Amino acid sequence: MFDRSPHRFVTGIVLPAMVCVAMVCVVAGCGDSAKKNAAPPSPAPGSTGATADAEEANSSAAAKPVAPSIPQTYEAAADDLLSMRLPIQESRQGWVRLFDGHTLFGWEIAGKANWRIENNAIVVDGGDRSLLCTSMPWSDYELELQFRADPETNSGIFLRTPLQPTDPGTECYEVNIAPPSNAFPTGMLVKRAPADQQRTTPTSGDWQTLNINANGDKIEVSIDGEAVNQWSDPNPLTRGRIGLQHNQGRVEFRDVRVRPLGMKELIDEKLTQWKSYPDMPGEFRYQDGSLRIEGGKNQLETRDSYADFVLLAHYELDAPETNTGIFFRCIPGDEMMGYECQVNDARIDDNPLAPADTGTGGIFRRQQARVVAGDHGQPNAVLLVADGLHMAAWVNGIQVSDWYDDRQPNENPRRGSRTKAGTVIIQAHDSETKATYHSIQIAAIESPSS
Repeated sequence: MFDRSPHRFVTGIVLPAMVCVAMVCVVAGCGDSAKKNAAPPSPAPGSTGATADAEEANSSAAAKPVAPSIPQTYEAAADDLLSMRLPIQESRQGWVRLFDGHTLFGWEIAGKANWRIENNAIVVDGGDRSLLCTSMPWSDYELELQFRADPETNSGIFLRTPLQPTDPGTECYEVNIAPPSNAFPTGMLVKRAPADQQRTTPTSGDWQTLNINANGDKIEVSIDGEAVNQWSDPNPLTRGRIGLQHNQGRVEFRDVRVRPLGMKELIDEKLTQWKSYPDMPGEFRYQDGSLRIEGGKNQLETRDSYADFVLLAHYELDAPETNTGIFFRCIPGDEMMGYECQVNDARIDDNPLAPADTGTGGIFRRQQARVVAGDHGQPNAVLLVADGLHMAAWVNGIQVSDWYDDRQPNENPRRGSRTKAGTVIIQAHDSETKATYHSIQIAAIESPSS
């Protein structure tokens, strides 16, 4: 059995020898316009994979974490995190958890409020007006969560928002959680949804399920399976964070999940969207609807280039030590000169908290996966999001990395930061590589983030 002792997750501070949550607490009210942009998330400890070469190591800048006003520490054992994995049928559809039930990894706070975790739920009931936001922005997606609020609570779900919005009528979309007496009761879009579309949905103190579809200019809201609001924005916002609000009263959130929309499949029978390298030893072939990789160092490269994107890969490794990877923003035509999202599920002493070689979803040589959430010999899913200098990945629904590249700019991501579009490369690492990608889907995100 693996070591079940918990790892500590600390809000907003980088502590040596601990697994640290990539979360920043910005001390300012949500109405304060002085700090509209979030600080970059604090890097977690480095990779346990191979040591970077000198050129790469010397180019890395020191981390600049932002200290929160009140540090919050959470502990999560391997069993805790792995128990929150989603069924493969859901993760293959792109569903991932934004909240793992045990830590606030992947979240950032704006404002002083008593955000905390109780009974696998995010809870807040005191302090100033505040937002708890995802560190990563999202564009087109389906969002589903459960909330429980006192009848007079005023809260909300913020969509495509900056960390500190000043006006929900122009800078973001706020799906309100508020009593019927409010001008925008639960399910309505603050300052946006027309009055004739409003339907009263009281908060009763019981758990309710909220589903939001944000796709292009359309926002659709359902509560407990009943559609309550449909609205189209003539001047749509394109992307931003997802936020949970504290305004007044007590509110709880759990089972917070998101599924990106608009992705296209890259694997077809003739691999028409890829460039192959037949002179390299490894083999890529289309087999039974999937991409099969066997033996020898090789690469398969997309013909198109991508800067910011969401990528979903369904992968299966023949053995835990099988080594492959998803390279991105690569120099076109070069040999794997890009960032690498590792695909390797080997563990040290069978401990999921100790990746043997970065771990699937880790950013190779930059940030190891905080937990190995994939299992060899069966289908798994990894979701990778790249937004500017910020990168994050989820495996089987659990977020495993959240990294900000603070190195100096360089054409080659092995040597420095790159935001310029580049190709995606699937790697065959060595003669022992035996892996299958059942699907690789991608959606480019063209507009700048907030």
